[in-house]
Amino acid sequence: MAGKTIAEKILSAKSQTDARAGEIVVAALDLTYSHDGNRPLAMELLTSMGTDKVWDPSRYVLFLDHHPSPNAVSAAAHTKLREFAIAQGVQLYEMGDGISHVVLPERGHIAPGDLVIGSDSHSCTGGALAAFSTGVGSTDMAAAMATGHLWMRVPETILVRCNGKLPAHVGAKDLALAIASRIGADGANYMAIEFAGPAVEALTMDGRFTLTNLAIEMGAKAGLIGTDSVTTDWLSGRLKRDWQPLNADRDAVYAQVVDIDANTLTPRIALPHNVDKVVAIQDLPRTRVHQVVIGTCNAARESDLAEAARILKGKHIAPGVRLIVTPSSRDTMVASMQSGVLATLVQAGAVIATPGCSGCAGGCHFAVPDVGENVLSTANRNFKGRLGNPDSFIYLASPATAAASALTGWITDPRQEDVA
Repeated sequence: MAGKTIAEKILSAKSQTDARAGEIVVAALDLTYSHDGNRPLAMELLTSMGTDKVWDPSRYVLFLDHHPSPNAVSAAAHTKLREFAIAQGVQLYEMGDGISHVVLPERGHIAPGDLVIGSDSHSCTGGALAAFSTGVGSTDMAAAMATGHLWMRVPETILVRCNGKLPAHVGAKDLALAIASRIGADGANYMAIEFAGPAVEALTMDGRFTLTNLAIEMGAKAGLIGTDSVTTDWLSGRLKRDWQPLNADRDAVYAQVVDIDANTLTPRIALPHNVDKVVAIQDLPRTRVHQVVIGTCNAARESDLAEAARILKGKHIAPGVRLIVTPSSRDTMVASMQSGVLATLVQAGAVIATPGCSGCAGGCHFAVPDVGENVLSTANRNFKGRLGNPDSFIYLASPATAAASALTGWITDPRQEDVA
């Protein structure tokens, strides 16, 4: 019989069956988590199901990351979540601790081979550690909180082979956008995507998280990367339990194979209002920028902020440009403070926001653009109204492109000699 993909291996182990793509399984969960951005709250649905107890408090985590208490409604929701966390004995990450699917890997909650569900669609980020991590709605989350299990259809898998080497000043976000343009916004609906090949193997964990984070923007249930020495080094000192390397079998069966030539890639831009509407930066007409956001769960980790600081060091953003920097987690913020990266960004004219979703989701009520303004962001979504104003325009790019553009006031190629 043919070998298995990473998704098939994990769902086989968690359902204790020989699971293959297309089959329905009931699987045991290693970790569940939810945040303050969902309505109704999963805890409210849990009560409606006739129970008020989480099946295993050590396997459920709460986050206050989406709404840094911008109004009384959010404040009331936060109070409910804090009270629930105390009553249940579950871990709560407070405002400013960071974005759920960034913090969980950083703090050692996720290991290779784990089955994880979160109430955020970008829960697929954890797949960079070879965990099957996926987003669910509040009802499914409540059922999982009560039972510790969830039924799933084992997804088919698309293998994305990234061959060659990324050129200088072309990063993981550029690669991710190039892949999105090939697969499309719904090309991987209810499938998994495995990212592999030399260009992926050369990425740091920060870059790998950027890839898997964007899997949902292609419709995928999960984005997955097999384990190697980069995984081992990154997990060292973070993970307090044993784990085993996990990779797809050599003879695994894939629904589709997509080859990407990293050698030829240039910086990429996603145009409003679709993530897969991607162009090479050299093909983009001269485009004014009013606001630049370096933040969100896609590309605001320590190395992302450092890349922006490298370009902005000793310089100042262009007149009329607002630069918003939102570290993805408290750990990232502290490390960037200690290295001097945050000081460099502030000196260049940046406004530093609370670690979390500020500057990404309009519900944060932070840095909402004006009518007709263009925003260049390192985020993962650019649909109409994403930042709270449906009459503004959001372009997506890498941290390097974002920093270069903040300097000039126009969407700018970070390879230009005066900014590289």
